[in-house]
Amino acid sequence: MSLRSINPYDGTLLTTIESWDSVKLNHALQDVDDARQDWADTPIEKRCGLMMEAARVLRARRDELARLITLEMGKLIGESTAEVDKCALVCEYYAGQGMDFLADEMLESDAGRSFVAYQPLGTVLAVMPWNFPFWQVFRFAAPALVAGNTGLLKHASNVPQCALAIEEIFQQAGFPENVFRTLVIKASMVESVIADERVHAVTLTGSEPAGSAVASQAGKHLKKSVLELGGSDAFIVLEDADLDAAVKVAVTSRYLNCGQSCIAAKRFIPVADIADEFVERFRQAVDALVPGNPLDVSVTLAPMARFDLRDDLHEQVLASIHNGAVALTGCMPEGGDGTFYQASILDHVKPGMRAYDEELFGPVATVIRADDEQHALMVANGSRFGLGGSVWTEDLDRGERVARAMQCGCAFVNGLVKSDPRLPFGGIKASGYGRELSRHGIREFVNAKTVWIR
Repeated sequence: MSLRSINPYDGTLLTTIESWDSVKLNHALQDVDDARQDWADTPIEKRCGLMMEAARVLRARRDELARLITLEMGKLIGESTAEVDKCALVCEYYAGQGMDFLADEMLESDAGRSFVAYQPLGTVLAVMPWNFPFWQVFRFAAPALVAGNTGLLKHASNVPQCALAIEEIFQQAGFPENVFRTLVIKASMVESVIADERVHAVTLTGSEPAGSAVASQAGKHLKKSVLELGGSDAFIVLEDADLDAAVKVAVTSRYLNCGQSCIAAKRFIPVADIADEFVERFRQAVDALVPGNPLDVSVTLAPMARFDLRDDLHEQVLASIHNGAVALTGCMPEGGDGTFYQASILDHVKPGMRAYDEELFGPVATVIRADDEQHALMVANGSRFGLGGSVWTEDLDRGERVARAMQCGCAFVNGLVKSDPRLPFGGIKASGYGRELSRHGIREFVNAKTVWIR
């Protein structure tokens, strides 16, 4: 079986890469296992220095890597460039903070001296998605490698060139051979990798079904796991919101990466007093988006990553319209060789519709009108997902109250929901468990060992 890299913009085949058989996979696992202890014993000062060098490599190759991201998964070139920059930033962050985050923590007890030592678990397998093909990987790899773990990457099958480029970046930065390896394998082989005794933990960013399967295997083999899964983030607009700011961020949040983001705003919940005005302004802004070649900096709407994903999205849209949702704008695939779907808004979405109950992973916004603040919060929390959410109001005390009441891993007041290396990131409910980034993220894959000395 080969992995095919296809340009979503025009459907052209970029390259094919032969996937490994079980023999080659076994050799790679052994190579990483052989490198594991030496890397764990490497002074953290050196590990941090190498991670800083990885940031330098990313910045030096910024334009080349951004173009690769755009060609292979279709996002706008400006977004790809920002993604590479963000990867460099997370490398720099952990290179600068890693020593403090992993320093021994002195604690009072009945001992003469007692403390917690943070030590690496071993080899961490990362099963990663295509939508942010560099960022999702570096979000795990930067803290995991600084902590002294070795890393294995099983990337999405439609971004094999990105997967191999990431391994090359660590090599170019001077990391010892086999500290980080990309596994060019089929999805069906992941189960055996999780089960392998040379793998000690697993992290996944992806869909609910994938997360459930990986968590089941990790649990079966008693291995630590972290999951970042789907989201259906609420975007609550209260009657005292700055509508100009809310609409501007609403468009960015929903249509960034052609709507293919777990933390994109997906459920727009305006209260009755301003619902008509917000929705009309939102529609006008959405209609102004310009689809086209994502390498063209004037284009503002990218293609979707694959045809099957577009087909799935359109089925959800049609089913919702059949059950009474209003197609306010768009709601149709575009013709041609590319995987374009119109920038779309579904209005008057109600419980029981697929657009209400499911995650729409593409450029379709769902509008659920609320009576008031209490009703808006009830709608926001009525989802089985719990990744992120935002609330828009000029009353910051009110905004904080609503943000605290939202059932999600991160809540923003008057701002775009996003990940930041300095802040913990992750979800609750069907959006997963565990945290990435910040101090919390680097401590997910370490042994917090108590040391007691009389």
